[in-house]
This record gives sequence, structure tokens and C-alpha cells, in this order.
Amino acid sequence: MKKFGSGLLLLFFIFGIILAGCGKSDQTSGSNSAGSEGNASTDTNKSENTTVNGPLTINLNLPDKEILSKGPNGESAVSAKTLQLTPEEIEKIKKGNYTAAVSFHYQGNDWSAAQIKGLQDTFAKMGIKIVAKTDANFKSEKQVSDIETIMAKNPDIIVAIPVDPVSTAPAFKKAAQNGAKLVFMDNIPQGFERGKDYVSVVSADNYGNGVEAAHILADAIGKKGDIGVIYHDTDFFVTKQRTEAFEKTIKEEYPDIKIVARGGILGPNDGEKVASAMLTKNPKLKGLFAVWDAPAEGAMAAARTAGINDLAISTIDLGTNVGLEIAKGGLIKGLGAQLPYDQGVAEAILAGYSLLGKETPAYVAVPALKVTKDNILDSWKTVYQADAPKVILDAAK
Repeated sequence: MKKFGSGLLLLFFIFGIILAGCGKSDQTSGSNSAGSEGNASTDTNKSENTTVNGPLTINLNLPDKEILSKGPNGESAVSAKTLQLTPEEIEKIKKGNYTAAVSFHYQGNDWSAAQIKGLQDTFAKMGIKIVAKTDANFKSEKQVSDIETIMAKNPDIIVAIPVDPVSTAPAFKKAAQNGAKLVFMDNIPQGFERGKDYVSVVSADNYGNGVEAAHILADAIGKKGDIGVIYHDTDFFVTKQRTEAFEKTIKEEYPDIKIVARGGILGPNDGEKVASAMLTKNPKLKGLFAVWDAPAEGAMAAARTAGINDLAISTIDLGTNVGLEIAKGGLIKGLGAQLPYDQGVAEAILAGYSLLGKETPAYVAVPALKVTKDNILDSWKTVYQADAPKVILDAAK
């Protein structure tokens, strides 16, 4: 009986250890998925069940188009299609248990959603956990605060798009000095040196997209008439490239089209106000270019409010609302599209390069994509790696 009692006690003791171990595992899992500090949202994207067959790259089926953009310091672009990580390199990165954070200028659009999906999918394949995502809502002081919040989490990698290259530079400089490897989207902080302060910068071919938008608008108005331009009135590298490309293409290739009005916006919600003033002063405008999709939506609303239903609009960035308008054959005739999912993939791969000590190019770009009613569904799938929403599918029919 004594032997039986001792055996029973031993059995309970072992069972207790097993339960304690399970409890510890659950507690760890809970801490990994806990909420973040400040406004930084937290993700877990562990990759135990994620396998990579062959090299990790962006979509190699993208068109091999000449990239017209230059980098922030005048660098020639290297195609994102040349980037890759081998399965052996990925396994080496996985062993490091690295973490990353993402600092957006603005998250309230399809472009940002696709970028973060590309980053999440690719970091998961590399075993890198995203510990924070932040949205500066186009406010540089908010982004400075976001970077401080992010640094409290001590990430190995930060992927970011600076709201303002001057005022955010000290915060990003401090992050680099603390050991974070910085990969930038579209722009770099003022005074930063590649290899010392940051890894690389990845962008769409914004100049190429500006050229595409010019050709689309010119065709829509019969290659003659007066047009207006809604530009981004701030020191933002990529949007300046778009407007420069659009205006240069119109002036050099379409002598019968005149840019007679220009209006600047400071944020995505200024498009309707600027377009309304422009149309009031120039009621015979045949077309408008808006520097990205949100102000283009505002321009569309202004035209309809003014009863102008034959205005042609072109823009850059394929969002749901402009995509629907294109599919319907409405005021927005087409656009030059970025490839944000593939940009996210490229940014993550470059982060992997830095962790491995591999040489990185200074400026990497993905090709421009021309989007019109004729190819809206195929273009959506190329841009977002998914079928278009039902509302666009139905409109395209």
C-alpha cells in the first residue's frame, strides 16, 4: 500500500510538471500577441509553417520595362526583379530570430495595405516577426513620436517612409545609431548616407507612372485642349517625380495641349477644394491630372458638383474608388499604377541582405504599370495579388 501511494504521488508530480510546462507555453504565446505601446499596432507573423521552394523574389512575371526614375540622390535604379534570397540564406536568417517594425506616413489606403501585406508575407517566410506598425497620418511630429515608440521595442529592422525628410531625420538617425537596419520606401531623410545610415530605398517607377498618366490623359482628350495639374505642394521626392514626368511629357510630346492651371495640395483630402477652385476659374478645362488617387477622387467630386460630366482625369495609384470609376468608363480614364505588394517584398528581401551582410543597391524600383478600362481586372490582380473586388468586377462587365 505504501508502494502504491508513493507511485501515485510520483505520477501526480510528473503530471503537474507537464501542466506547468503547458501553462508557460500559453503565457509566452500570449505575450507575443499582446497589444503595443502608443499607436503602434503589433503583429505576429511566425513562420514555422511557412516554407520557401526556390529563391525568394518579387513577381518575376512583371513586364521588363525600362525604369525611368532616379533615386533621391540621382542614383540609377536597379530593378527589384534582380533581388533574391536563396533557401539556404533564408534558413540562416531564420536562426537569428529577428524582429521588424514598419513606420508609414499614412495607412488609410489600398497602397499601404498592399505594402504591409508584401512585408508580412515575406518576413514570415524569413522567420522575422513584425512587432509594430505605425501611421503618422501625414504629420511629421507624429512620425517622430512613432519612431520613439518603435525603438522601445528594439527591432532589428525598420521599414519606413519619411513624412518629411528634414524634420524626421534626427529620429531616424537615432534609430540607426541604436543598431536598427533602416530600409526606406520612396524617400530618405536628409543627410543620410547609404551603408552608414540606411540599407536601401525601394520605390515604384514614379517617373514612369507620371509618363503613363500623361499619355492616358492626352488620348482621352483627343491630344488637344487645356488641362490642369493638381500637385503635391511639399518636399516629397516621389510625388515631385510624378508631376515633373507628367508635365514634361505633355509639353514635349503634345504641343496642342496646354497646362493652364496648377493647384497644390498638402494632404489627400485637399483635392476637391483645389479642383473646385480650378474649375471655377477655368470652366473649359478638358482634363485634370491629380498626383495620386485620393485627390483624384476629390477632383471627380468637384467636377460632378459643378455639373461638368465630360472632364477627363488621370492619376497615379490604383485604389478601389478610382478603379471602380475606370471600370465604369467614368471621369477617371486611367492611371499609372505602383506595385506596392512587390515593393513590400523587395523591402523585406533587402532587409534580409543587410542581416546577412550582403551588398545592397542604393535605389531599387519596380516597373510602372499602365491601367485603363481595357486592362483594369488584370492590372488589379498584378498590383494586389488578388482578384478585383466584386463591385469592380461587376462594373467591368
